[in-house]
Amino acid sequence: QVQLVESGGGLVQAGASLRLSCAASGRTSGRTSSTYAMGWFRQGPGKEREFVATIDWRLGSTAYADSVKGRFTISRDNTKFTVYLQMNSLKPEDTAVYYCAAKSGPIGVVATSYDYWGQGTQVTVSS
Repeated sequence: QVQLVESGGGLVQAGASLRLSCAASGRTSGRTSSTYAMGWFRQGPGKEREFVATIDWRLGSTAYADSVKGRFTISRDNTKFTVYLQMNSLKPEDTAVYYCAAKSGPIGVVATSYDYWGQGTQVTVSS
């Protein structure tokens, strides 16, 4: 089992920045040498969960949703088993609960391909 704990959410004004963190614990040994990926998803009020960004643990390759490309950056610290989501130029439509997820295999944009999920952290952007 892998446990994921998100942090860093909060209430900010439009145009501000936030950095989310996701710490992985549990059976993380060996993950950095295996094909493994982390992702960020979000679910806004009355909306379905949607893909935000993903990163390969070993290679560092990334992918982003079009809605956040150029504003959000996903990164990881393999020594700390932590993945980050730097969010700049936040907009009210970015308001959502942000979830961290982990999967074996290559990076992916489909939520159902992820094996482990965190509890989520709320991000609220006021206009």
